[in-house]
Formats: sequence, C-alpha cells, structure tokens
Amino acid sequence: MDLPILEDLPPVAGKRVLVRCDFNVPISNGVITDDLRIRLPIETLTWLLDHGASKLTVCSHLGRPKGKPDPKYSIAPVREHLMELLRAKGADTSRVELLENLRYNAGEEGNDPDFAKSLVENQDLYVDDAFGAAHRAHASIVGPPQFLPSAAGRVLAREVEVLDGLLQEPARPFVAVLGGAKVSDKLGVIDALLEKVDTVLVGGGMCFTFLASEGHATGGSLLEHEFVENCKRLLVSAHANGKRIVLPTDIVALSPDGAFGAGKEPSGELREVGQDVPDGWLGLDIGPGTAAAFADEIADAATVFWNGPMGVFEDPRFAAGTSTVAEAVASTNAFSVVGGGDSASALKKFGLDGKVDHLSTGGGASLELIEKGDLPGLAALREAAARQKA
Repeated sequence: MDLPILEDLPPVAGKRVLVRCDFNVPISNGVITDDLRIRLPIETLTWLLDHGASKLTVCSHLGRPKGKPDPKYSIAPVREHLMELLRAKGADTSRVELLENLRYNAGEEGNDPDFAKSLVENQDLYVDDAFGAAHRAHASIVGPPQFLPSAAGRVLAREVEVLDGLLQEPARPFVAVLGGAKVSDKLGVIDALLEKVDTVLVGGGMCFTFLASEGHATGGSLLEHEFVENCKRLLVSAHANGKRIVLPTDIVALSPDGAFGAGKEPSGELREVGQDVPDGWLGLDIGPGTAAAFADEIADAATVFWNGPMGVFEDPRFAAGTSTVAEAVASTNAFSVVGGGDSASALKKFGLDGKVDHLSTGGGASLELIEKGDLPGLAALREAAARQKA
C-alpha cells in the first residue's frame, strides 16, 4: 500500500504531534474490560516521545454519543489507563494529553472541515494509528492529513501489511471462515475473497440465506429474502471458477416457544436438525457435524482468515460451533488472521486471543479493506505523502 510510516515523518524532535488512536474499548461500570486497543498504540506513542516530540495530543472516539457530550461515553477511564501504561514504560506523561471523546462534536462523524482545522491548530505533525476507524471518512481521520505532514503509526501499518500480504501472496490452501448475522454485510467481501481464496466456510445467521438459495427450509431463522438470488449467484460463480463455498450440513435449532438473548431467561427445546429447519424453529448455531468439518478444513489450510461467529455464542447453548472454530483457528499450523469484531470477542471469551498470528483491531475496517482494496484513512495518508514529496 506504500503508506508513509513514522520514519518518513520530518524530524520529530521539538514537534507537537496529533495522534489519532482507536480507544473504542468496552467499559462496564467504569471499568475497561478489554484494553487491547489501548495497549497496542503504546509502541507508537513511546517512539514519538523517545524521538523528542515536545507534546502528544492523542484523540479517539468512544461509543456513539451522537454528537453531544454524554457522561456514559466519557473517555476519562481510558485516559487514566493510558497514562498508567505509559508510565510503566518509563514515558514522560507530562508531554501527553488525551482529548475528550471526539464524537462529542457532531463535526467528527460529519467530516466538518472546521472541526478538522480545530484539531490541527498548533500541531506540527499527524500520526494515524486508528485502524479500526480507517474505513470512516471522519474529520479526525481524513482531515489532518490535508494540513500536516502525516504518517501511519505502528498499529495501522502492521494491520495493513498483514491484510495486504494476506490477499497478495497467501500460502495455499487459503480458507476463509465467515459468520455473523446478515449475509448482506458480507456479499461484497465474499465476492472479493472468491478471487483470492480456495474455500469459504459459511456459518452464523448469514448461512440461512445461502441455504434458502439451494431450496432448503429455514423455519424462523434469520433470512434476507432479497439476497437469496445473490447467494445463488455466488454459489454458481464459485463452482464455475473451481472455488468452494461450504455450507452447514446440520444446525442447532431452538423451538418456537424458546427465548434467548440479553435480558431474557433462556428457555425452549433444542434440536439438532439437518439443512432444513422446521417451521417456527430458529437456527442459532452450526451443528457438531458442520463444526467438525469446518475444523478439518482449517487444519488442512496454509492460510486462514476468520471473521464472524458461527452462532449466538453469547448463549452457552449456541456457543459450541464458534468454540470449535476458534479452537481450530488457534491450533492450526496455518498463518491465521482473525478480523476483529465478534470473532475477537469470541477468541477472548474462550481464552484463545493470544494464540493466533494476527488479531485485527478493526472488524469493519478489515472487511472493507478486503472488499474495496483501500480505505479513506489510508488514501488520506498517501495523498499527504504525495503532497510532501511535491
């Protein structure tokens, strides 16, 4: 992608640097429950401090406060934790400031030029280390590179290097495992992946639209009727080009009177069914036969990309499929990349998050990079570099 990196910046000594991070971390009752997105950019921040930056102004969004201050989305817990991590590295935190939530200002998501100008005021350089937000054309992402010498931080550069390499020169067989709720969110990604991979394994709620395209009954399962023909086209195209889209052969279903999900008392009868779900029943996980078959495909792969759970894994009754896939991805000898989002949450839930080769910090960003080949944040950095050279 030829992104400008930290070493491409003008001399940092004595300069004020605006650093965009992605500190959009889960917080429960004021406690950060997963600090990965705060820990990873420490390398970038300490590099800038060690090279003599006089001041780091760090900024990030957190949650969705809808353009106005909301105490629920205050970045204060992140600020305290960030400073602790920096002090543990021996960094001088008196030279580091973390701004309040960028999304408190409607100009952030609205890509308001005036808000971007306010961010770069009195700044000398800009570093983008927010891969999880690189697919957003927001003011703090695409604005600063228009005004300041800019570069990718270590997190952003590493993400792009891994994902770009994954698509350009993957070791084969290359197996992609896709799950999640809606097939409409993944159609473009599947199209793009079919040009690169050998096999796509499909689970999660999205599998039912594929199954319906083959004439199977889906009961009360999640089904996007308007995308059935798209799924049929993908299956035909894959076969014609020597690629495989593998669908579940068995499903774990919940009876029509059953309940699941946040705030509900789990109830109902569970049944393992084949590719046809009975009327009213809800398919909520891939079955054990499918999970075992997917695990075998992953074990035989040389490269694996996984994005999206195989079922409603938050409910222990429907976690086995995702758990089996997670175990397979964690134990394979293949180069393994997990595309953030719910897949990352699943790995953490099953204690496997440290056992893959690359765990992306951006689910949506990784999928969009695969689908479109570029992201607004990356393009902005390259354009800034081109202006500097000119």
